[in-house]
Amino acid sequence: MTDCLRLKRFTCLLPGLLTLTIATGQQANVNLDWRPHLNTENLIPFSAPINSPEVRNDRTVIFRLKAPEAKKVNLAGVHILAALGRGREPMPFTKGADGIWTLTVGPLKPDMYVYQLNVDGMTITDPSNTIAAFTAMPPYSQVVVHGDGPAYYDAKDIPHGTVTRHFYHSKVSDGMRDLYVYTPPGYNPKKKYPTLYLLGGSGELPSNWMYDGRANLILDNLIAEGKAEPMVMVLPNNQIVHRNNPKHAELTFKLFEKELRDHIVPLVEANYNVRRDPKGRALSGLSMGGRHTMFCGFNSLDLFGNFGVLSAGDADSEKAIAGFLNDPKVNDKIAYLFVGQGDQEAQGALGARVEGLRKALENHKIKHEYYVGGGMGHDWSTWRHLLYYRFLPNLWKK
Repeated sequence: MTDCLRLKRFTCLLPGLLTLTIATGQQANVNLDWRPHLNTENLIPFSAPINSPEVRNDRTVIFRLKAPEAKKVNLAGVHILAALGRGREPMPFTKGADGIWTLTVGPLKPDMYVYQLNVDGMTITDPSNTIAAFTAMPPYSQVVVHGDGPAYYDAKDIPHGTVTRHFYHSKVSDGMRDLYVYTPPGYNPKKKYPTLYLLGGSGELPSNWMYDGRANLILDNLIAEGKAEPMVMVLPNNQIVHRNNPKHAELTFKLFEKELRDHIVPLVEANYNVRRDPKGRALSGLSMGGRHTMFCGFNSLDLFGNFGVLSAGDADSEKAIAGFLNDPKVNDKIAYLFVGQGDQEAQGALGARVEGLRKALENHKIKHEYYVGGGMGHDWSTWRHLLYYRFLPNLWKK
């Protein structure tokens, strides 16, 4: 059973009628707007009490919360606080006589930022913001700080691929599961395509690579720019055991490798015309998904010959992936291996895991590309950046 989510371009020709121009107001959700938080009509989002957040053209952001009885309101969330140079230190709002709390921050670099509000010690999403993430964790809000035009992760007036949702029963998890499959613009069922299996991190759903990561739009844009090969992209659910299970690290890798072999790869290859050789398949993921890439993918060189390890690794990689490192033919089996992380995470504890992997690969002279960039930390800003600027353009590069 499938449920197709399609992005199409519609052109309406109305002969003899005047052209009607519709402005896009604050969070109007009329179009896939690259400036959804710019207030152009001075209208409040539907069913919201006030406008929040409001992003101005100077890239400053105004947050508002109507909470007359509250005693303290702070801006919270590691992502936006890091972007503001605050580390993890919350930023206080100011209460007005009308009971509305406000905070102005910025300017911020154009990007999509995750944030929450902390009200009298309770962390909540912004009740006036229609852009919130639906994940396997408690939800959070997002603010889109726009630049001078659509960003590399925005929907543009170009040919777009199709995303199809598949449902299947897994004997590994003993339940119903889902995955999404992206087929490129002009997908030809008679042509064989390479396939990327792209995994999320702890607490992510397969759809988060679309809605937070914008992976399908990024790939659309790269293909239109001639920077990436047309490919089939699969977004599976790599939550295979409860993330807070005390035996998670012990169980997850073997279980997810079995899920890949028994269900995910067979489903894709039964429904799409894709290459079935290891170098025609790639496995990549962020954070926990990056560790799945290492411990499942590096253990499955009969299935995969391309890898992207995003913001992940192991401080003791020499021991953790010894079989892979000591395979005398490993460089013949790999077409492309990418290891990447954000600038801020490279400076912290998470960076030590990535550094452990990088050093092990260098010690064993395993060909790979290592990259640090994007300016941010362990967050979607980094993973979107790595996808667009490095990993996808170099995957199956001619």
